Amino acid sequence: MYVLDIAEVAERSGLTASTLRYYEKRGLIASDSRNGLRRQYDDTVLTQLALIRLGQKAGYSLDEIAELFRPRDGVLKLSPSELRRQADDLRMQAKDLHTTAALLDHIAACTAPSHLECPRFQNLLKATHSARPLT
Repeated sequence: MYVLDIAEVAERSGLTASTLRYYEKRGLIASDSRNGLRRQYDDTVLTQLALIRLGQKAGYSLDEIAELFRPRDGVLKLSPSELRRQADDLRMQAKDLHTTAALLDHIAACTAPSHLECPRFQNLLKATHSARPLT
């Protein structure tokens, strides 16, 4: 195990030092010691930060991540069914984004005098509207 200065953790993780301090304040990570005023972390913090980033990409808030992941023991409090549900939700979001991207591509390339008169535009718009309600 290696000790990393906050600047090293920031550089390796791609996060700012202020983000690291914020995560520490929220209880998502913990520093081991200080060297003067600078926080020191053991290198396992990089794994913790990767898990936080994964949680965010999976659609969890920092509050949810704090509840689901205990920084020191690495235990995830998620059942396989919850993980599958979240994965399904992400797939649905990806499908919605793909449909919206197709609509935008069509609008950019459409030569119809009015998009509202274009049958393909209307079909894509209906597909976008019927996918899932925006919240």
